[in-house]
Amino acid sequence: MKWADLLKDWKATAVALITVVAFLVSLFSYTTFLTWVELRPGVSFTDPVHSVVGPVDLTWPIFIVLYTALVVAIFSMLRYPEVLFGTLRAYTILVAFRIICMAMLPLDPPQTMIPLIDPVVQLATGNGNLPLTRDLFFSGHTSILLLVAISAPTRLGKIFFYSLSLFIGIAVILQHVHYTVDVVVAPMAAWLASNLAGTPQLSRSQF
Repeated sequence: MKWADLLKDWKATAVALITVVAFLVSLFSYTTFLTWVELRPGVSFTDPVHSVVGPVDLTWPIFIVLYTALVVAIFSMLRYPEVLFGTLRAYTILVAFRIICMAMLPLDPPQTMIPLIDPVVQLATGNGNLPLTRDLFFSGHTSILLLVAISAPTRLGKIFFYSLSLFIGIAVILQHVHYTVDVVVAPMAAWLASNLAGTPQLSRSQF
């Protein structure tokens, strides 16, 4: 479906508008929730992978890869409104999953964590120069790129975003920003959110 077709279909237009509103509400709720999570004590445990590797400061590579990928994803999906709005719905569901998971499983950060300074998130949450450290289960950085990879409207796009999500998953573990289980669960959460949102998938002919 092209933009002109979407705008001619009042049902599709209504769904798109509702999707955008739900997306914005989820972002506002999420930033408020993260502020609350940061003030709540949790539990920590020894990660066997952390005992072997790291910590390595990969803050800038993570930041550059993540936001470059998101900008590329937005521009690539602008040609496919169904994919764009499907991805926004999936992200809204993913945010709900993260809120539920973090509410049910309060965690303290790994003791060896090198804080990940993300100016965009800190600006959104109003935390100033204080990094978020309890935004843990499951990995948001990894799951959002996996979500984009699942939604990508081309085969090349899928390969590109899956590769970047693999890098991000490994990087946040190496920096001890996340427990390994946070990253392991991320693909399952992204897949479930995408399927519940009904994100359009590539047909065999498109591969």
